[in-house]
Amino acid sequence: MDTQTWIYLAVGGSFLLYFVIAIASRAGSTEDFYVAGGGVGPVANGMATAADWMSAASFISMAGLIAFLGYNASPYLMGWTGGFVLLALLLAPYLRKFGSFTVPAFVGARYYSNVARTVAIICLIVASITYVIGQMKGVGVAFGRFLEVEFETGVLIGMGVVFVYAVLGGMKGITYTQIAQYIVLIFAFTVPAIFISIQLTGVPLPQIGLGSTMADGSGVYLLEKLDGVITELGFDRFTNPEHSTLNIFMLTLSLMIGTAGLPHVIIRFFTVRKVSDARKSVGWALFFIAILYTTAPAVGAMARLNLMETVQTGPVGEANSNLEYEQRPQWFKTWEGTGLLGFEDKNGDGRIQYYNDKNPEFQATAESNGWQGNEMVNVDRDIMVLANPEIAQLPAWVIALVAAGGVAAALSTAAGLLLAISSAISHDLLKSMLRPDISEKGELMAGRIAMTGAILVAGYLGINPPGFAAEVVALAFGLAASSLFPVLLMGVFSKRMNREGGIAGMLAGLTVTIVYIFLYKGVFFVPGTNLFADDASSWMLGIQPESFGAIGAAINFIVAFMVSRVTPPPPAEVRELVENVRIPGVLR
Repeated sequence: MDTQTWIYLAVGGSFLLYFVIAIASRAGSTEDFYVAGGGVGPVANGMATAADWMSAASFISMAGLIAFLGYNASPYLMGWTGGFVLLALLLAPYLRKFGSFTVPAFVGARYYSNVARTVAIICLIVASITYVIGQMKGVGVAFGRFLEVEFETGVLIGMGVVFVYAVLGGMKGITYTQIAQYIVLIFAFTVPAIFISIQLTGVPLPQIGLGSTMADGSGVYLLEKLDGVITELGFDRFTNPEHSTLNIFMLTLSLMIGTAGLPHVIIRFFTVRKVSDARKSVGWALFFIAILYTTAPAVGAMARLNLMETVQTGPVGEANSNLEYEQRPQWFKTWEGTGLLGFEDKNGDGRIQYYNDKNPEFQATAESNGWQGNEMVNVDRDIMVLANPEIAQLPAWVIALVAAGGVAAALSTAAGLLLAISSAISHDLLKSMLRPDISEKGELMAGRIAMTGAILVAGYLGINPPGFAAEVVALAFGLAASSLFPVLLMGVFSKRMNREGGIAGMLAGLTVTIVYIFLYKGVFFVPGTNLFADDASSWMLGIQPESFGAIGAAINFIVAFMVSRVTPPPPAEVRELVENVRIPGVLR
């Protein structure tokens, strides 16, 4: 069978599996729809959480970021995994003990205010919509390539698939679908990595292969060779830090506390049977996530090396050392068809020159070679993982497996985010405030309608994203870090924190972070509406928008503390509730 047939079988088979699971576990009650009936075991929940977490940003985009940023992408690895430690120690068991369905429900009860609940709903929707943009971008990239359609068409197909199994199954259907999706995506990520590691270094474990010598007998280490190849073409070394230490620290911190504040992850811990299972679920989730995250650096480095050596076939400067465009491999042609890879023959020689034409030190060398600019005018970072097996000429079934994995990763997180948005609107806004007398059937229908609306908005923004999938997701983490994490943490550990402080803190943190992001990314991410250039020379103190969530969180804490000290303390029953949440055996 040819590659495309394998892809249709793998992707189609995985879709069929997801639909069967969704139909078999169809939500019949609001408890099924919101928290899967509250009976999911810790291992299963850990696996579902890992799939919910390892989104298009993790599967598709993170290794792409590592491929092009190298050392500077390390905060994504440290922040996204470190956040689960915070979640296990500071939030998950306490929120599960509280017994709410959703994050806004906890905020509304803990801060004894529907205003607080409303602000939490706004924060949740803003962070979740931003996050789901990245998933829809990933869906478009995966479908665009593997179904051989335009990127926009790929997004529309993904919207349809999510609609069927997420709207139908709710949290119950999503949970068991995500378990299947985890199995698919982890094999899809690790199997090609093993093949390529053996191919390049002779070592089957990619984590070890990354630090090993090349299999060609040269004795040169893989990272040493990669540094040599890219610096010869004017790019910075893969192992060279570019951003300031402050920016890297703030990005790592923002991603960590953003992880602990993401509503679609937190609600997963409301689905387990008891409090102890919530903490165990986090541990299992971290284990399942670590399998992919420890493999990603090797995938990124190896993908970059394979890409560079495909285009630059010999020593830099020699006449026949650049790939002839007419001789480009099939994978190149296929990705050109998606619009995510583009070539322009600027010097008319029919060969591909791929180099850093922004590097003034390399300009003289480029001119002496007769080059008139970088001719790879579009290399979307989000294609690297999906294209890697094709670039390395792996078997067709491996390419098909990656196709199914990329789709699974994007769809699993998109479903979780859409459910969080739906729950906030139908349960927290409609049922808890606007129409308390609504029937369970009416609430369930409202949840499905809300999810349908969220899918439409997410699809539109996915077609018009403000950046690469991982960058967009980092913005969502910053929004969650600056708005939700502080109010949740103070709600659990501070008996003195009152509703005035909680509301003021959330509004301050969210507003400051949104303003900073819009200054550099554009108002509502609309191109051309940004006031400042999104580069290090314009960032305040060298802090990029993706890193600003940590500062927003600090502002949230400070404002909440100051306001709570000049306003009345919470009622006695709320202070007792906070005390009981932290004591084993009390509440449920």
